[in-house]
Amino acid sequence: MMENTTLPQELIAAIGSENKDFAVKADRAQPLKKSIFTILFGTCWTAFTSIFVFVFLGPLLRGEEVHFTSNGTEVVAGPGNLGPIVVPAILIGLFVLIGIGMLGWGIFSLFKKGGYFVGTPSGLINFQNGNMRSIDWEQFSGDIKVSGNTLKGDITLQMRTGKMVNRKNGPDRFVPDVIYIAGVQNAFEIEKICRKRIKENDTTPPTAGGIIS
Repeated sequence: MMENTTLPQELIAAIGSENKDFAVKADRAQPLKKSIFTILFGTCWTAFTSIFVFVFLGPLLRGEEVHFTSNGTEVVAGPGNLGPIVVPAILIGLFVLIGIGMLGWGIFSLFKKGGYFVGTPSGLINFQNGNMRSIDWEQFSGDIKVSGNTLKGDITLQMRTGKMVNRKNGPDRFVPDVIYIAGVQNAFEIEKICRKRIKENDTTPPTAGGIIS
């Protein structure tokens, strides 16, 4: 058993007499690489859409006219004729807000703590900011990713639940829900324990592949 973390009393009470396979406190809510990627993507998205803000709205702020083409027809908008630019301005503003939202979420996730994680023979318990979530091992698919080193690492556990994402140029894709245990000691040992428990609690019936009757 790996237990080198002092647990909150609420969590201790919830665990009760059940054995603890491991008990850790995560440094972050998600892996650092994921937060950095979100920040970079949000920054690029915001910078790109801001170009349209300067092109379309910059001249209006200077009291000048804006010329653009809509459905093959040249349109002129100006300080006294803002109607033609309203819809494009709303769309551009929406895209800018999406970029700012991604950038803000990336920065927020960079500093958000992951809370406590306790593994037991029956499931995984997460406790953070007074909120507790207990997940049975059978809810995990067994697809686990682990990265880092012997000091600290990140664990990504895929679940059986998720959502279907529509794609224009291909079939719909299933995106599973994930649980991150990020920035913890003994990540590779914890991954082995999680894999063992998931396999023990797997309720998927075995398939008789290759058998011809």
